[in-house]
Amino acid sequence: MSLAQVLTRAQCGVDAPEVRVEVHLSSGLPSLSLVGLPETAVKESKDRVRSALINSGFDFPAKRITINLAPADLPKEGGRYDLAIALGILAASAQIPSQALQQHEFIGELALSGGLQPVRGALPVALQAAKQQRRLVAPQDNGAEISLCRDADAVTASSLAEVSAYLHGQQTLSASTPTDLTEETSCTLDLADVRGQQQAKRALEIAAAGQHNLLFIGPPGTGKTMLASRLPGLLPAMSDAEALQAAAVHSLSSRSLDWLQHWRQRPFRAPHHTASGIALVGGGAHPKPGEISLAHGGVLFLDELPEYSRKVLDVLREPLESGRIVISRAQQSVEYPAQFQLLAAMNPCPCGYHGDPGGRCRCTQEQVQRYQSQASGPLLDRIDMHVAVPPVPITQLQQLPTGETSQQVRIRVMAAREQQLQRQGCSNAQLSSRQCQQLCQLQAEDEQWLRQTAEQLKLSARGYHRLLKIARTIADLAQQPDISRIHLAEAIGYRALDRYLT
Repeated sequence: MSLAQVLTRAQCGVDAPEVRVEVHLSSGLPSLSLVGLPETAVKESKDRVRSALINSGFDFPAKRITINLAPADLPKEGGRYDLAIALGILAASAQIPSQALQQHEFIGELALSGGLQPVRGALPVALQAAKQQRRLVAPQDNGAEISLCRDADAVTASSLAEVSAYLHGQQTLSASTPTDLTEETSCTLDLADVRGQQQAKRALEIAAAGQHNLLFIGPPGTGKTMLASRLPGLLPAMSDAEALQAAAVHSLSSRSLDWLQHWRQRPFRAPHHTASGIALVGGGAHPKPGEISLAHGGVLFLDELPEYSRKVLDVLREPLESGRIVISRAQQSVEYPAQFQLLAAMNPCPCGYHGDPGGRCRCTQEQVQRYQSQASGPLLDRIDMHVAVPPVPITQLQQLPTGETSQQVRIRVMAAREQQLQRQGCSNAQLSSRQCQQLCQLQAEDEQWLRQTAEQLKLSARGYHRLLKIARTIADLAQQPDISRIHLAEAIGYRALDRYLT
């Protein structure tokens, strides 16, 4: 048989579309042509496959070889197609049985010696193969990653010769052992280590319970970064679906498998303020996920918020609303998930001591306004809570910690989040306008009081609804079915931005 077909998968965002590798051998001068919109790395597979076949003890056909990667309009990149191309040539030249390739998918990069090397994005491939009820054959080094998909029927091999022996029925390949999806890595940073800052701690609890965005404002050395690093320890555990989707993004972004050790822990990404817009949202000639996608299901922390470029910060506006990012290029458009919780910190002025009663601030009013305007109004309007973090007295720093631990606070957070999921199927921060109207109803006098307060604070429509969502979260933490005046008053108290940015 001079025609063979092998199934593999491409990489397109977090999706893994099916690719058919069609190999045809015909008479003529020996040559090998590769068609189907291959990129440079795919074109170079011709030389890798030839050397791998010869060094593995197979005959490289001295015929005219045509290889088609279908569908032809889907861009293909990387060395992930090497194994499928090599098996297609072996099947077309009758060196392996073609019927053994049925109900299988193959992925892997070949070394010149015939060994199989790991590829990026193996987890999305395993998820798609499981949906199609096909067995996946992958490199051995991708076995731990593939095992995260409990439903996957996958085996791993270390070389092309092992795969050939398996297809001949002469050898069995080791199956990927399913990973325990209930395992979770505990966070070692404890909220009890933070002295003082009771309002900021309370704000962290509310932000964790309702998945609200939060901004800390205060002078240097008051514990803003320390508080922010404690947020992951307050968040509920990720569901199986959330953990797999976040792991799929990490599978695409890095060749290192270090993330596997913490795959059940919610991500905490803290890019430097010199990061570009592409670094945050993703991009490149072949779009790769950015920091907001790597923070999917977790926290994106932006320290020293005004130090970021204003254009860089504004790219976060749409993902904060939609929970996804679409990266469009000339050849393709790729969508990545970006459902993250924004946590930011900033000083009130360039020197950090604006409004200090000791008169340490030497910044002019123009410098203060320029510094504070680095974060645009539309972006700040998408941040639900603005909390002041004042200096802590030395006497309080010398006392033993007396506050609650992260585990104690986390119990209340999990109870509130579970109540939200049972009531509306999502966190309070993700409520739609219609859901907010239904679930955040107020008594007539409270509604009139809130309307007058919103007019005084000059809140936008978005800010008004976010205020209601915060009050709904405060009521959930108190296990109260309805929002009362005390919940609204506390929610309004988390508007420190109106006092600082004057």
